[in-house]
Amino acid sequence: MLMTGEYQREHALAYARRWALSRNPLFYNFTEVGGDCTNFVSQCVLAGCCVMNGTPDFGWYYRSADDRAPAFTGVEFFWDFFTGAPEFLQNNGGIGPYGREVGMREMQAADVVQLGREDGSFYHTLFVIDRTERELYVAAHSNDVYDRPLSSYNAPRVRYLHIEGVRFEVPLSQCFENLITGSALPAPF
Repeated sequence: MLMTGEYQREHALAYARRWALSRNPLFYNFTEVGGDCTNFVSQCVLAGCCVMNGTPDFGWYYRSADDRAPAFTGVEFFWDFFTGAPEFLQNNGGIGPYGREVGMREMQAADVVQLGREDGSFYHTLFVIDRTERELYVAAHSNDVYDRPLSSYNAPRVRYLHIEGVRFEVPLSQCFENLITGSALPAPF
């Protein structure tokens, strides 16, 4: 049974503060082999939800450098997983974090920004650590930054991803406890 929970933004932000300018040894550093930006942002989001989607090819997970979903480390695949692009749509309604494209005004700390080229392709993923009325401040890997103004990047295209929540599997024992204590009904199927 799937339940929906809150994305723990403070956990994601604490992770970004700790690891923006260094590397967590639990994860491979992809800086020299294509870039570490989406890997780092995925780690931040994971800290805020503690749930991965282990679906081969179309999920969002990391077990090792050789056993990971394209969406955990790839810019376009990350976007597709979180927003439910057609091939990822089933998984976007499944286990794991999910989000939607928004305008800059709807962005919050612990959301995600991607930078793109004029041809419509996107190449860099950034993690929002703070915002003011007119500026977002980001953290990123590859060229490691923390508290850098988004406006200091020179990118022809920018897209904004608001992380809305997380879906997770509730063990049957949890279902029974929720039901018998009167705290939650099972989700409809």
